[in-house]
Amino acid sequence: MKNVEIIAKPQAAHFVGDGFRVHNLIPSIASATRMSPFILLDYNSTYNFPPSEIPKGVGVHPHRGFETVTIAYKGRVEHGDSSGGGGVIREGDVQWMTAASGILHKEFHETEWSKIGGDFQMVQLWVNLPAKDKMSIPKYQAIANHEQTKVKLDKGVVEVIAGEYQENKGPASTFTPMHVMNAKLDAGGNAMFSFPKHYNTAMIVIEGNVMINGKEKAPSDHFVLFKNDGEDFEIQAIDQAIVLVMSGEPILEPIVSHGPFVMNTREEISQAFEDFNNGRFGYLAD
Repeated sequence: MKNVEIIAKPQAAHFVGDGFRVHNLIPSIASATRMSPFILLDYNSTYNFPPSEIPKGVGVHPHRGFETVTIAYKGRVEHGDSSGGGGVIREGDVQWMTAASGILHKEFHETEWSKIGGDFQMVQLWVNLPAKDKMSIPKYQAIANHEQTKVKLDKGVVEVIAGEYQENKGPASTFTPMHVMNAKLDAGGNAMFSFPKHYNTAMIVIEGNVMINGKEKAPSDHFVLFKNDGEDFEIQAIDQAIVLVMSGEPILEPIVSHGPFVMNTREEISQAFEDFNNGRFGYLAD
């Protein structure tokens, strides 16, 4: 059995730009090394934004050396980048962006949603890239909810984004082995999971309250880190629940990060700043 190491409530929230009110879970609760390949996790717990004619969000900023995975639970996000990519992330959708060698990016509340406002709930996960892939070509995977692999349970469903659940593979392409999925359970519903012992495994209770292995309660908005001591665990919903589950094989390489750059050496970080300052990430209007 895979046992729980930590059940932690979210720390104080802070704003990223003016559109994302987030609790940092990685590395604040579990370090980037401990959770590799997942090196950052910002959780925008449910927060109500009033109507605004000017969409709130984050203006143009660079990324290099990793991937960003944005999972929308409530609200809509509009984004664009210097390679010409862009789109809208709607409720239930996922945007898997491989920044790799470097892009400029911006993300805001979707224009029409912003005019109405309402509850907003998102997760942004940063996934590290191995050294051999850090300078690969940037790309997007826009994964709409209907494109996610849905595995029906007696009282719920598991929506597979990456990796697999009960031999059902999700649509996301990854550079290293990992599993990312949402378990959506009715009250009393349960889901069994099995990941290799050495994979780093965690989950966020997005909605509701759950029991883990029949003995430990994890309330809404809490982060759960599992020990690397077994393969199997069970979650059971006390009431209607949504749980984001992630598990991945660690990348056993140095992690050197500075702001929006995640590389393997200080020299590579310096090069990223030089390339950014010299316009090598392209151009993107505000």
